[in-house]
Amino acid sequence: MSAQPTRDDAAATPLRVGVIGVGVISQQYFEHFPALPDLELVAVADIDVDRARTVGAAQGVRGSSVEDLLAADDVDVVLNLTIPAAHADVATRALAAGKHVYGEKPLAMSTAEAAPVLDLAQRAGLRVGSAPDTVLGTGIQTARAAIDDGAIGTPVAAAVSWSAPGHELWHPAPAFYYQPGGGPLLDMGPYYLTSLVSFFGPVVRVSGSGTRSTRERTIATGPAAGTVLPVDIDTHVVAILEHESGVVSTVTVSFEVWATRSPLFEVYGTAGTLGVPDPNRFSDPVSIATADDREWRELPVSAGYADAGRGYGLADMARAIATDRPHRASGALAYHVLEVMEAVATAARDHTVVTVESTVERPATVPSGARPESW
Repeated sequence: MSAQPTRDDAAATPLRVGVIGVGVISQQYFEHFPALPDLELVAVADIDVDRARTVGAAQGVRGSSVEDLLAADDVDVVLNLTIPAAHADVATRALAAGKHVYGEKPLAMSTAEAAPVLDLAQRAGLRVGSAPDTVLGTGIQTARAAIDDGAIGTPVAAAVSWSAPGHELWHPAPAFYYQPGGGPLLDMGPYYLTSLVSFFGPVVRVSGSGTRSTRERTIATGPAAGTVLPVDIDTHVVAILEHESGVVSTVTVSFEVWATRSPLFEVYGTAGTLGVPDPNRFSDPVSIATADDREWRELPVSAGYADAGRGYGLADMARAIATDRPHRASGALAYHVLEVMEAVATAARDHTVVTVESTVERPATVPSGARPESW
């Protein structure tokens, strides 16, 4: 095991990043690394070593096998961008090599897989972070600030509805979306559930229902175009969440909807309604209608990382390591969200109400105008 990475000089020593998995999502992270001085990309790896070398050359860093990256002494943190089925294994191997881990969502395929990862990190004194970091942008953070400031009175309920026909229409390799670890619940659920927990605190009970159509799923683009995909998950899921704070949230996520007139994320309070922007985006505007004036108006930005993009959660974790503070996109938050999704799936299968055992503190609000290197 290599020595645990430390940050003695927070201003001068960026966290050295090794990326494992250089698929579609990695490009969004690469685009934002230059704007994040607390991070330094030093290496990339993939099970396809030739692809890793090609991407590494394009990024001006070395490309290698996964094993070589994990053994590298100049990597402080592994950015885990593998498919969901590999998340826990790669995270475990990175922690065992003495490296912090930040990964794409979900944290793991199940809480049974995720719990040992967090236990190992705690024993080793290492950090685990997890997407989504979209919730750290000005959209969700401004909405949270408005809720906390009482702009709509006391929150009572929230409603979410997200839908699409299916990712096979645009993604060149979408098979994993229709296998355990995928589906609209585990794919899109983390954005909305992380936002809801950030707004109202942990979830204590859930109920839900799910279904899937017999519609054939065929890849529309890329080298596998025309391939028919097996579907082994529910493609339309509805959930009711009871938060510890007393707020009740309803969540619908679907790969079955060809068109809709009402994409929805709203929070209902005793004195008004908040129109929450898409939590899969960083900086869309927040709107409000109050009991005194039921005309919608846009709220000014009041919190969140400005001009943020994917990678800001990792940069936030780097700064938290440097300053010995909790990071916002934490493993504990991702674990709680994962358990909520697992509970929804169980409730849908067994037609019952499921108690959520884990809990988590609401992460700190991102102050208005903050940068990850200065908060």
